[in-house]
Amino acid sequence: MDQNWENFLTPYNQAVEELKIKLKGIRKEYSRSNLHVPIEFVTGRVKPVNSIIGKAALRNISFEDLETEMQDIAGLRIMCQFVEDIHEVVSLLRSRNDMKIIEERDYISNKKESGYRSYHVVFEYPVQLIHGEKRILVEIQVRTLAMNFWATIEHSLNYKYQGEFPDAINVRLKRAAEAAFQLDEEMSQIREEIQEAQHLFSHNKRTAINKAPENNDFF
Repeated sequence: MDQNWENFLTPYNQAVEELKIKLKGIRKEYSRSNLHVPIEFVTGRVKPVNSIIGKAALRNISFEDLETEMQDIAGLRIMCQFVEDIHEVVSLLRSRNDMKIIEERDYISNKKESGYRSYHVVFEYPVQLIHGEKRILVEIQVRTLAMNFWATIEHSLNYKYQGEFPDAINVRLKRAAEAAFQLDEEMSQIREEIQEAQHLFSHNKRTAINKAPENNDFF
């Protein structure tokens, strides 16, 4: 069984690593073009076997149906500074020809009851293996740093309470979610000023590096 899991998860691991490189490449391309970079950073993971088994049992998914019924075995997160960046990133994903989008879930315009906000894109991705191409499902979550902070805390608390939060915690989590959303709203209002300041900072940093005297002490 251990060997079966290793073989099963191989294309998912490959997909995550390939997509991380591609998404980081997009980030560098924006930077080289002297444009605002909509991607702050990228993380990725393959769902642990015990989490797959637990979710499969909860949703009554057989091992044979995992590839088609579980969309987030391979998952990536793209963090952005602004809500507007999320929409730009999603447009980029839609325009790519190396992935076929299957489903989009907008939890920003339509937040979850818990207060959770994020944008989910599920797509089919081709992985090249020694025996040929294998197309697997991958989920990308695109969110702001504020949304990610809230989601990380909520996820941690979920381990303790198994989703059954006490009323007082529920109230505070929803209040915190709204505070995070208000932070994003405020940052959007001064987005142009922030981007201008960041651009100036990056330009001055590059100029300082280029003007730095060469160290001739080492031969």
